[in-house]
Amino acid sequence: MRKALTIAGVALASTMALGATAAAPAFAATTPSAGPSASSGTGTDSGTGTGSHAAADVRLTLPSSPVKPGDAISIGVSAPAGSRFSVSSAALDGVRLTEEKGGWSGTGTVARVQDGGYGVSLTGTGPDGARIQATAQLNVKAGTTPKPTPAPSTLQLSQDFGRPGDKVVVTVKTSEKDAYVSSGAFAGGRVNLKGDGKGTFTGTATVADGVRTGYYGVDAFAGGKKFDTVKFSTEAKGNPHVKPHVDPSVKPLRPSEHKVPRGSVNTGQAPAATTIPVTAATASPAEVFRG
Repeated sequence: MRKALTIAGVALASTMALGATAAAPAFAATTPSAGPSASSGTGTDSGTGTGSHAAADVRLTLPSSPVKPGDAISIGVSAPAGSRFSVSSAALDGVRLTEEKGGWSGTGTVARVQDGGYGVSLTGTGPDGARIQATAQLNVKAGTTPKPTPAPSTLQLSQDFGRPGDKVVVTVKTSEKDAYVSSGAFAGGRVNLKGDGKGTFTGTATVADGVRTGYYGVDAFAGGKKFDTVKFSTEAKGNPHVKPHVDPSVKPLRPSEHKVPRGSVNTGQAPAATTIPVTAATASPAEVFRG
């Protein structure tokens, strides 16, 4: 819990001594001060009314420890009953005060301002019409908060196979400001995507007329950097016996990824023929005597 710092108001008294007149200091509520962050304040009370308030009659209470933008802070005001006033500051949004027995209390939200000390002003009139004023300082310090880690970019194709002229919907989700895909399987090579302002980019690719049967790599880019490559299969028009196209950027399966039928060994060769040795007992007479 932050400690509260109470600043007493000081009554302004006009006196005449050797022709000199004492004046109250001016206050700018909208300009952050460049001084120390500790709270400080003064109060004045003057006007045309008949009464005169003591210095302790006007008080403005604020947190003395640093606060952060977005914090809801407690504000207390002590003033003569029946006083009318307002509390304002460039560092506060939405100040709300409720009159209670012995004063006013309420809250204020710290505005999205830069770090520094900001003046808080109380101005109004007392029950007798006399002007009342008090000032204090609020120390704002945002501190260091870690930036959230953006979600990784993703690529999705409406289909992973196409023939010349087919349409393929491309969807990229990313926190970057732009995205596109590039592939030799698509007409024009590059397909620019349009964002919806919420991190989703979409576009339509057309399978090129000159593709060959085989597969191509589709490279996805976000923020100018490639983040993924997926395989896209194609089937050319015309002769189905054309040598399949293999995109060199798409890596083949590793040996460990090959599926081996149960009960067999994946040697890559046809099974060897069974050899039965020929002996005198099993050979025909022609074979025995073949020289």
